[in-house]
Amino acid sequence: MAGLDPIETASRDEIAALQRTRIAWTLHHAYANVAHYRQAFDAAGVHPDDFRQLEDLAKFPFTAKQDLRANYPFGMFAVPREQIVRLHASSGTTGKPTVVGYTAQDIETWAHVVARSIYASGGRPGMLVHVAYGYGLFTGGIGAHYGAERLGCTVVPVSGGMTERQVQLIDDFRPDIIMVTPSYMLAILDEFTRQGLDPRASSLRIGIFGAEPWTNAMRAEIESSFAMDAVDIYGLSEVIGPGVANECVETKDGPHIWEDHFYPEVIDPDTGAVLPDGEKGELVFTSLTKQGMPVVRYRTRDLTRLLPGTARTMRRMEKVTGRSDDMLVVRGVNLFPTQIEEQLLRSPVLTGHYQLVVSRTGRMDDVAVHVEARPEYRDPVLLEAEAHAAAARIKHTVGLTARVVVERPGGVDRSTGKARRVVDQRPRD
Repeated sequence: MAGLDPIETASRDEIAALQRTRIAWTLHHAYANVAHYRQAFDAAGVHPDDFRQLEDLAKFPFTAKQDLRANYPFGMFAVPREQIVRLHASSGTTGKPTVVGYTAQDIETWAHVVARSIYASGGRPGMLVHVAYGYGLFTGGIGAHYGAERLGCTVVPVSGGMTERQVQLIDDFRPDIIMVTPSYMLAILDEFTRQGLDPRASSLRIGIFGAEPWTNAMRAEIESSFAMDAVDIYGLSEVIGPGVANECVETKDGPHIWEDHFYPEVIDPDTGAVLPDGEKGELVFTSLTKQGMPVVRYRTRDLTRLLPGTARTMRRMEKVTGRSDDMLVVRGVNLFPTQIEEQLLRSPVLTGHYQLVVSRTGRMDDVAVHVEARPEYRDPVLLEAEAHAAAARIKHTVGLTARVVVERPGGVDRSTGKARRVVDQRPRD
């Protein structure tokens, strides 16, 4: 591919007509071939034939991560296992891993939507793409790799880790694009500084960042440090992997959802009621073209709202800055790590390397925000003043009293993948 797909700028009526056809196919495919969906639909008293218009999808039951775990490993597949050409899986750190399977056509679809995402980010055939997402069972690295090749780019499959070598290869190979988690991009930035290299003089002009929530404040930090456009790619393994949605570099106003392959809804996370576009809630996806493992109304736990298209006709989702299962409740206050990040990055002294440590003394929860200072700032009086100022901003905007502890550079644990933003040391009741 080398250009816009016609469907990206089609009318809303054309998009809706395609979605109706493809949702009907998905519902019949899932019902006929996946025992879980047949049982779930029957229990809810619905049949694929009950779907006639887009609003009818709300009659069908949700799919949750525990459904995938209950059918581990291959129970959610809609084709014989022999027709599955690729398996990916989550880490399984909170239980059994969630396994996803792809037919050869699913791999084609995945490569296509990631290529579309890179193109929307400003990528063009012939550009050099440095892929620093992890490879393996995690979908990030391989998804980015296949999409970049499909677009006609040259791929450097570095994977995660070995930060010193990452910077050496960026300096030597002169890539145009980097695809990586935003938190690890900050580690790469630190390594540039350690090696005495000017990041703004690097070849990188486009950064495609995903796999974890990140704020517009972090976008500004990365863009000013590297003289690049930082855009958001969105996806999750259960739906396909990276490439479900992507920001357009012209607007950078939230990822456009590739609605010809993924149908979005936003629901009230407590009641399950579908919310109108513009209202914030939990994002839900139904796959429209997946053969190997279709998903019907999959609850992502990501919190966002649906917005009209801008650079594309397809609807946008507001940038995800939190997940319902990432929300901390501390002394009655609902808290997302990105709310803290936003306040920390308002300071010219503090960085995006931070971690929240939640503990309990007696009956009272305690929150300590550990954040690194920039290496050029070492005056302890200044650092203490910055800690107090950041704590005041957090109190004023979030409503939470937290201790801010300013650490030396390197004092906060690094991650080569998704950042571990919260350490909850409270006893489990």
